Amino acid sequence: MIKVAIVEDNTALRKSLEHLFNHTDGMKCVLALNNLLNVVSEVGKQMPDIILMDIGLPHISGIEGVHTVKSAYPEIQVLMFTVFEDDEKIFDAIRAGASGYLLKKTPPEEIAESIRDLYHGGAPMSASIARKVIQSFQSQTATQLKDYNLTVRENEILYSLVEGLSYKKIAEKYFVSISTIRTHICNVYHKLHVNSRSEAVAKVLKPR
Repeated sequence: MIKVAIVEDNTALRKSLEHLFNHTDGMKCVLALNNLLNVVSEVGKQMPDIILMDIGLPHISGIEGVHTVKSAYPEIQVLMFTVFEDDEKIFDAIRAGASGYLLKKTPPEEIAESIRDLYHGGAPMSASIARKVIQSFQSQTATQLKDYNLTVRENEILYSLVEGLSYKKIAEKYFVSISTIRTHICNVYHKLHVNSRSEAVAKVLKPR
């Protein structure tokens, strides 16, 4: 059972999301908040696997909320859920520790599938968001990528992580075992001096 929390100030949308998760096989909404004022204590009571979080929240923004949640509970995955498509907010959210980024116009079945994908190691992003992230990654020069001393295959694996693919999909893409992919990813993390996918993506998208 995937335990999901929601942080969304739009009451109708929040209730709709609660209904979606509670009526999707293998999922349960364990927490629904309209702001982030007591997020650390509230999340600590329920310990969800994934938090679906709006960016444009009252009092404390979702981007600050991601940082707060990840600092207190690094194992919890945060999926941003927002109307914003501008590069600054996307990259700020990713750098803060978000593991995915969905637009609010995403159909309900795709939201549920994204939660499932994130739970199994993916990094779901709406198509328009994924394009912006990939374009930013591709804009890094060869010299900048060489700074990390990555091999050709490690660079391919890093690209796949930025693209949001799960370990299973990366293994299928390169016709190797998941254990081989895990080894490559461990090497990438070591060379980038990071400990997670979100930190790796944030590092390669960091302004220079």
